[in-house]
Amino acid sequence: MTTEERYQHIIDWFLVHVPEAKSELDFRNPYELLVAVILSAQCTDKRVNMTTPALLEAFPVPEVLAATSPDVVFPYIKSISYPNNKAKSLVGTAQKLVSDFNGRVPDTMEELLTLPGVGRKTASVVLICAFEKPAMPVDTHVFRVANRLGLTEESKSPEETEKVLLAHIPEKLLPLAHHWLILHGRYICQARKPLCGECGLMSWCKYQGH
Repeated sequence: MTTEERYQHIIDWFLVHVPEAKSELDFRNPYELLVAVILSAQCTDKRVNMTTPALLEAFPVPEVLAATSPDVVFPYIKSISYPNNKAKSLVGTAQKLVSDFNGRVPDTMEELLTLPGVGRKTASVVLICAFEKPAMPVDTHVFRVANRLGLTEESKSPEETEKVLLAHIPEKLLPLAHHWLILHGRYICQARKPLCGECGLMSWCKYQGH
């Protein structure tokens, strides 16, 4: 089976069985998404969704968040992993949005990466989910699933995985494909005990020797 055939089989399966897929983070605009994604690092989406309503009610726009301090933000996010660092990142990002981008979330990778606490994965999520721009965020789930399914060949880094997936997945399908892979990894192709008996992709899974 060629790489192109493998991609086509897997994409076709997802299109039939998971025609709709979206982020499990709750957000209404790019600012709310950016806040949620910053909070989501090494934390579950469920916990983030429990935290953001009160936080965003108190700081509904970047201008309000930029005018406060990390110490004020901390109580709102203390149940999140690494709350001290994330409080600093949220305030720093808001200040940068106000000073450099007129209070708007930028829509390019280069500009997003200038924001405190925003790495390539976070920026990619914002691009693809808020602006529907071509991107492929690679977290631990996407990295693992891509390797197990043979979409990548012994990829050594998220950046390498990102490049390969972007080269093989049609641009119009990228928003779906990102969520296909992350949700498949979260609920089926889990790290320690993958639920292979429930997986419809067994016929093309290199993890199972195919």
